[in-house]
Amino acid sequence: MGVAKLTNQNTIVPESKYAHIERERRYLLQDLPEGLNRADHHLQITDNYLAGTRLRIRKVRDPKTNKWVVKFTQKFAPNENDLSRTMITNLYLNATEAEILSIFEANEIRKNRYYFDFAARRYSIDMFIGDLFGLVLAETSFETDEELENFQMPPFALADVTNNEIFSGGKLSELTFADVKNEILQSALLNAKSAAKS
Repeated sequence: MGVAKLTNQNTIVPESKYAHIERERRYLLQDLPEGLNRADHHLQITDNYLAGTRLRIRKVRDPKTNKWVVKFTQKFAPNENDLSRTMITNLYLNATEAEILSIFEANEIRKNRYYFDFAARRYSIDMFIGDLFGLVLAETSFETDEELENFQMPPFALADVTNNEIFSGGKLSELTFADVKNEILQSALLNAKSAAKS
């Protein structure tokens, strides 16, 4: 008797008791906000998105200590029309586990992450390098849906790109900065902000 082939139709994915909801807003920036510069303390992040899955391997290096943290992550939006709420599950890996998983085909993103406090709120500011050099995004997290829904875009941001899939990590890993720039021009993101100000 042959072994049944796994498909999305015959595979049950129970709700994980280890997953938690992440509420975030994501913003497009022109550059690092005033008060931050490239020499400030930051973390070096390499994300490898496993092709065709909702999985990534994240390696985080602190240049000050030369220590690494490696996470194997599943992250997805239960509602594909609302990317501000995602389910995330993390496993922390040792060096051997990370090396074994590195055999899988993956699309890579590299970025430097800075932490920035503004108006009593913490932001993660990601300055991308490699193929996405020139892209700068900010993210901030929320404890409740009410906080998320009522939050106003900070003045140092150009546009709210939370629900624009092209700015999600998995999609960005397939693109270059030229692709992203073209999307910004085609979607008139910056014109929308100008109109809101006038």
